[in-house]
Amino acid sequence: MMHEKKRILVTGGAGFLGSHLCEYLLNDGHEVICVDNYFTGNKENIFHLFQNPKFEFIRHDVTFPLYVEVDEIYNLACPASPIHYQHDPVQTTKTSVHGAINMLGLAKRLNAKIFQASTSEIYGDPEIHPQPEAYWGKVNPIGIRSCYDEGKRCAETLFFDYFRQHSLKIKVARIFNTYGPKMDPNDGRVVSNFIMQALQGNDITIYGDGKQTRSFCYVDDLIFGFISFMESDDGFVGPVNLGNPDEYTIIDLAQLIIDMTKSNSKIIYKSLPEDDPTQRKPDISLAMKKINWSPLVGLEQGLIKTIKYFEKFGQL
Repeated sequence: MMHEKKRILVTGGAGFLGSHLCEYLLNDGHEVICVDNYFTGNKENIFHLFQNPKFEFIRHDVTFPLYVEVDEIYNLACPASPIHYQHDPVQTTKTSVHGAINMLGLAKRLNAKIFQASTSEIYGDPEIHPQPEAYWGKVNPIGIRSCYDEGKRCAETLFFDYFRQHSLKIKVARIFNTYGPKMDPNDGRVVSNFIMQALQGNDITIYGDGKQTRSFCYVDDLIFGFISFMESDDGFVGPVNLGNPDEYTIIDLAQLIIDMTKSNSKIIYKSLPEDDPTQRKPDISLAMKKINWSPLVGLEQGLIKTIKYFEKFGQL
């Protein structure tokens, strides 16, 4: 059965996840309006889409209102790596909070369905493992990561208040660590860092003892999760965890990347940054039950494609 073709707004559309989402939606035959202010987004991520007549780009900061006519909104706009979101913490919070207010206001005026890209960071440094959606989290409200964590928590509050107060059609997804082509090689995240250091033959930097764990979801799996969630019954609003429950220690990830790149890099250890979570693993039973979604791409399989993309930025 053919899906009805829609006009869809993607904020943060030139970013890592946003650019993949724009491409997926265009391939599905929809019209896409991509909005980005290029703070962490990159024109190169979407350059190949400009020749598509169904693609439109607007350079805009979501902390200011936007007036467009659309059927659906995916709100992805926000710097998401510590290096970027700590650059201007006040602006980070404004992007999450004012951005949510502006996009929810737009959705309300248009009666459009709206998706919020929330984050596993709302769980903070969790005392429950793996993290189910019912867990409220353990977040420092005044630390150096708070601008992101609390901004995203406040955005969720706004989404659910618009849902209760105005019967808005919302979808709130909590995204766990995601990797793949079009990641910013300089975003300071663990996958980008390790691959770049390995390709350039530099020491691989591990913060702490390397025993902290993360779960890594390949970007294609995540985008399919977005779409499946957005197309699900309007009564299922979330929040829903989207991520890969396969858990790896940071030291295992470093060793795997060294092996896969055939690098001579050595591992060195530095002190752990403030409020860095010790463990991170999604409980995805809700996504499996409600939208029949679970990730298919294993870490090695995903890293092959990611390393290939990164080779143009740094060579052995």
